Amino acid sequence: MLTSTSPQVLTAAVGTATAPIRIGSGGVMLPHYSPLKVAELFSVLSALLPGRIDLAVGRAPGTDAATAFALQRDRRQAAPDDFPDQLAELIAYIDGKLPADHPFARLTALPGLPERPDLWLLGSSPQSAIWAAQLGLPYAFADFINPAGAEIAGLYRDRFEPSARLERPHVCVASSVVCADTDEEASRLAASGRMTYRMLRQGRPIPIPPPDKALRYLAEARASAKPSGRRGIVGSPQVVKEGLDSVATEYGADELMVVTITYDHEARRRSYELVAEAFALAPTADAAA
Repeated sequence: MLTSTSPQVLTAAVGTATAPIRIGSGGVMLPHYSPLKVAELFSVLSALLPGRIDLAVGRAPGTDAATAFALQRDRRQAAPDDFPDQLAELIAYIDGKLPADHPFARLTALPGLPERPDLWLLGSSPQSAIWAAQLGLPYAFADFINPAGAEIAGLYRDRFEPSARLERPHVCVASSVVCADTDEEASRLAASGRMTYRMLRQGRPIPIPPPDKALRYLAEARASAKPSGRRGIVGSPQVVKEGLDSVATEYGADELMVVTITYDHEARRRSYELVAEAFALAPTADAAA
């Protein structure tokens, strides 16, 4: 929901406009989908963009209760919480390993074969870490939701069982970052996300507000404001680099992912550019073009 309500469509658009970077969904909230439909969609994407597609799935609804209910096909009752079964079915389609006597066995002939997406599990809780470890999947942890995840990442490593996909545990940590040329400007830009999260916790989701509006709201609410429980790395490039280095060390992360929320798209793009420069990440020739 931070970027697109249709991650598979955005994945295709980004993939055709770039090379040779990997393109990942971040992610597909599996309770809203049929496992077969997800397998088919990402099979086609894998055929169109060979060796570049990461399919990251999660259990959370990723939205408010009303939107989650509206996404259901059958609204006579709430959808069942059967994520482990959904995940097992999705893996079986992608791997082509449904038992021969399974009623859906013939449906493993996916349209994009022999290409397949690389599967990741998203999470912010111990349960997701346990599932990822048991299935031998790479694990992407949402530090921007739960900044107390280092122990959960440790749980994933301790319980990891090697699989055909992955021999060793692999952790990606996603952090909330707003970077600008100065600490003051970064703090101003970050106000938009702070107001958005505060309203969301009150059950009042809103579009990302302009920084000046957000600053006025936060100033008025400060007397009764409660700690958000979220970690935001906000500041100039050096401040952000030190913050991300600290997160990587804390988690023992193999990868870092940056999540940036700003009202203005150019400010968001500039934030990513400054982070890339801080880590000396040079663009490829294709990206520069």
